[in-house]
Amino acid sequence: MRCRMPRGKLGVPRVPLTRRPSAVDPGSSPGQALSPQAGRGNGGFIVVAVLWMLGALATLAAIYAVYVINAATGLSVNDDRLKAEALTRAALELTAYRVTSADAETRPSRGDFLFRLGRATVAVEFRSEAARIDLNMASRELLAGLLAGLGAPYANAAYYADRIVGWRTTRDADAPDVEGPAYRTAGLSYRPRQAPFAHVGELSLVLGLPPALVERALPFVTVFSGRPEVNIMDAAPEVLAALPGMTPDRLYAVLSQRGTGPQAAQFLLRLVGTEQSSATSEASKAMRVGVRMDLENGRRVRAEAVILLLEDGPEPFRVLSWRDDFDGPS
Repeated sequence: MRCRMPRGKLGVPRVPLTRRPSAVDPGSSPGQALSPQAGRGNGGFIVVAVLWMLGALATLAAIYAVYVINAATGLSVNDDRLKAEALTRAALELTAYRVTSADAETRPSRGDFLFRLGRATVAVEFRSEAARIDLNMASRELLAGLLAGLGAPYANAAYYADRIVGWRTTRDADAPDVEGPAYRTAGLSYRPRQAPFAHVGELSLVLGLPPALVERALPFVTVFSGRPEVNIMDAAPEVLAALPGMTPDRLYAVLSQRGTGPQAAQFLLRLVGTEQSSATSEASKAMRVGVRMDLENGRRVRAEAVILLLEDGPEPFRVLSWRDDFDGPS
């Protein structure tokens, strides 16, 4: 008995149909469909990859934001720096104008004023450098008097004054070198300049001067006056007390009378003694200008400059020294 294949209506044998898989799985045989678990595994991998990409993009965005903030802060700081320099320059220009616009007889040797530029407020004080003791021009007696008045025993003050004069004095080619061997004996690795002080900071290099004494002396000395005398109308009490022959009574009288105005200058000179060669009522051509700036963002900047007034030439003055506290105390 033979088995017969079922036939269709047209007499064609019927073949069992198999379901085709929706996606080819390398691990499955033809005709076998992917399971739902396999599909969910591939979807999880895609989600993780997307999350990684989103995290990387977020990191890049954060880095860029920090860069933008730092760039904006840097621009703001630079802007404040430019403003402070422009305001200081304006203060120097106005000071030179106030001083040089007056007659020589009535020219002020000190003063102060206030001005606004943009949204900044600027306070200015100026004073002749003759109010300070010039390290390159002052006598031994005047230097010793200053150091003694600042606390040094007079014998020590006289020794320090000799060393200051030795530092600034040029040695003749035929003269014996006295200062140089003293520095070598003290174990110092440098020699005295034996030329004028270039900066008041050199005072700390002079043999034997205590650092604390130098710090106390710096506000009362200069290298820009160019005069051996000090202006009794403008000098600080510590400077007036250093004048040879000055007594407490004379000092009190000078301080009391000079507030009456420039007309008291000759009287004060007679008061301290006509033989006094370390006092004058004349100002120096060098002016020390102090500037205090209040910027619109609330920041306060201080600057100090020394200018030399020029009688002739295209510029009214030349800057000899400039410092400010924009980046911190100087």
